[in-house]
Amino acid sequence: MSEQRALFDELGPRARRRSRAISGGVILLLAGLGALAALKLAENGQFSAQKWSPLFNPLDSQFTTVWTFLGGGLRNTALAGGIAIALSLVIGTVLALARVTSRRWYRWAIVGVMEFFRAVPVVISIFFASRFLPTIGVDLPLLWYLVVGLVLYNSIAIAEIVRAGILAVPRGQTEASAALGLSGAQNLWLVVLPQAFRLMLPSLISQLVIVVKDTALGFIIGFEELLRRGEIAVQTLGNPLQMYLLIGMLFFVVNSLVSALAQRVESGMRQRNGSRQSPPATLRTGFLRVPALRS
Repeated sequence: MSEQRALFDELGPRARRRSRAISGGVILLLAGLGALAALKLAENGQFSAQKWSPLFNPLDSQFTTVWTFLGGGLRNTALAGGIAIALSLVIGTVLALARVTSRRWYRWAIVGVMEFFRAVPVVISIFFASRFLPTIGVDLPLLWYLVVGLVLYNSIAIAEIVRAGILAVPRGQTEASAALGLSGAQNLWLVVLPQAFRLMLPSLISQLVIVVKDTALGFIIGFEELLRRGEIAVQTLGNPLQMYLLIGMLFFVVNSLVSALAQRVESGMRQRNGSRQSPPATLRTGFLRVPALRS
């Protein structure tokens, strides 16, 4: 008979009372701090309708103008994020494959480049792209300077995620594919990568959300994404607290949609994989199920 083991002993009556008292004290402290903050905001006129109405009241005369202006910034954010995500996925996968399949004599060059760009803050990558590319005659719209900076950083992060996924695939799958006569390239594309993407999808989702959030750094080069449009609107409306609160809410919605979409894809992949569950001694590929050789 198996025994269930708990990580911690159950709290006794005295410990439960102490825990409830501490929790109640923390709640009261937070409530007091919140009330104090609300009082200070009210004293500074931050709850006046003039500051909130242009953002949240459809009957306000400025509401349509403000949201049209912010909508353009949101569209630019989505465009920059979408392009950066697509390019980072492609380049990151190529870099991961290059690192995994590279020979010892030139592997140091690939690793060195990846480690350099991974150590450089993304804001410096964006600023460097906007200053360096024009000096060599590459004049691009501000959107592409932002995309280049984001891709330089995030493709390296995605490459490490992909490499970890590749190394997590059981070695028996590679041996079975070799026994069936698949080449090294066929093994990577048909056997290893499809399984690696399923393993690394949760980490990949987190990185894609980071890409979308990092588009807000476009303001340092003057690209009018959502945050930059908000800063411009604040100069007219004079409500930075309310505007940045709204921008934070919009980023929360966008990132939640990205996470929900990625999780839906992950769930669909798991359901398809579970509905066609193969026997234990099976070589799994992205397109077929091949019985592995038995000794």
